[in-house]
Amino acid sequence: MAETDKSEKITINIGLVDLGQIDLLVDEGFYANRTDFIRTAIRRQLETRSAAVDDTVARRTLTLGAQHLSRQDLEGLRDAGRTVQLRVLGLATVADDVTPELALATISAVEVLGAFRAPRAVKAALASRIT
Repeated sequence: MAETDKSEKITINIGLVDLGQIDLLVDEGFYANRTDFIRTAIRRQLETRSAAVDDTVARRTLTLGAQHLSRQDLEGLRDAGRTVQLRVLGLATVADDVTPELALATISAVEVLGAFRAPRAVKAALASRIT
């Protein structure tokens, strides 16, 4: 998946009766296809729980959306003797030119609800800090 993708592919298991009902709604023109139905259902569920999500984001001090850490960002933290906790609900990325050593020196914790994209070596180095 390219770095600019804003979605992740998932696999779900649906009972045959539920699947048949989805297909019926698609056949009747309520939805363009199964994926359209599933996306719509997910969005509606998220809308009904939006207050809970907002409260949790605020309580857990999560960045909502996307957060990218560049090599320059991390070098600035290192030079200032500071670290960062990468806490994101959405997409968190670490630039491809970040070394494992720089990541270890500057990223104290990683909590991502969504997708975490970083060079393989950086992910391996941070493995014990990822929750």
